[in-house]
Amino acid sequence: MVHKTVLDNGLTVLSEHIPGLHSVSVGVWIKSGSRQENRDNNGIAHFLEHMVFKGTENRSALQIASALEDLGGSLNAYTGKETTVFYAHTLDKHLSESVDILSDMVCRPLFRKEDIETERRVVLEEISAVKDTPEEYIFDLFQEKLFANHPLGYPVLGRTETVAQFDRDMVLDFWQTFYRPANMIFCAAGNVNHRQFVDLVKTHFNLPAGSADLTSDLPAEIVPFKHSVRQGVYQTHICAGGPALAYLSPQRYDLLALNTYLGGGMSSRLFQVIREKHGLAYSVYSGIDFFRDTGMISFYIGTDPKNEKRAVHLLTEEIERIRTNALPEETIGRIREQLKGSFLLGLESANRRMTRLAKNYVYYDRQISVKEVLQRIDAINSDSVLELAQKLFNMETLSIITINPSGNH
Repeated sequence: MVHKTVLDNGLTVLSEHIPGLHSVSVGVWIKSGSRQENRDNNGIAHFLEHMVFKGTENRSALQIASALEDLGGSLNAYTGKETTVFYAHTLDKHLSESVDILSDMVCRPLFRKEDIETERRVVLEEISAVKDTPEEYIFDLFQEKLFANHPLGYPVLGRTETVAQFDRDMVLDFWQTFYRPANMIFCAAGNVNHRQFVDLVKTHFNLPAGSADLTSDLPAEIVPFKHSVRQGVYQTHICAGGPALAYLSPQRYDLLALNTYLGGGMSSRLFQVIREKHGLAYSVYSGIDFFRDTGMISFYIGTDPKNEKRAVHLLTEEIERIRTNALPEETIGRIREQLKGSFLLGLESANRRMTRLAKNYVYYDRQISVKEVLQRIDAINSDSVLELAQKLFNMETLSIITINPSGNH
């Protein structure tokens, strides 16, 4: 059972009671991420996420780190393009501690200058680590080209030159602008009583009312590109794809089906053809990203440089095949079962349930029932998948970026 309460200060409080669990997952969701940044402060949302762990009015950094670990629980956070999330997973009897520490971090961070200097070095190392991981770095490069000159193309971690310029005023300004109750959701799933949860939030969460301006320009016109960079790698890393669908698109589940068929696992077409049949790659897969008003589909292949052209040919061949030939109903049936199985198995995790509940309200502003999801999956058919493939895929507009060996090995 899902319950919703909106507090006087504008904060939305959500909970879902899951019978049989002895744990609870709690999260504070801020409906802002790197999309709310500009060229000069790119990376500030992620930097702010780090900074709240450095100390609050009530706790030191060590006390934050150990508060829930000492109880056998966990505390973490992440920043995306459109959301920033702080979350905890503990035994149900420690719900009060979870709400207390998450509220303290979000509402009462100190942002000390010395901590900013320390964390700057940490984040710069994190940026370097991504650049040393080409299978991860290539997606930053791909999005930067695909959403050129738009915040959706900015790397979530920021750039070395922007992070180097962060100061307390910049961090404080972003926090004051977007960490407002009306722009946030406090969410819990597990063995939780909604009234008790709301009372705890009222006790510990004390940010004053205020609204946040979430407006951001629609994505710039997307221009297809072919781009290559050289780096100290042994493989050629390939990322191809293009724009896709928004969260609210009625064809969302057809896209999930397309992704599952092409590169969603070991039984996917790309895995079976490029890896199993031709032995051209160890890692090959596809992925989709949904945003408020647009989206992205991408394909990744890591292969020997001498096999780059052949691998790209096989990739484009499979994309062309799915946009010219309707998938057999038997195949569609298997995909539907994969999607339903993955969805239903995810419901056994309190953290997944908490995440799903929050995202439903971030993007749809309502609860999407399990029955509705299953009905939408059952509505997937050969014609709807073919129609979407023809809409999204065009070999002339397929964008490709590669990271090639620099030749210095």
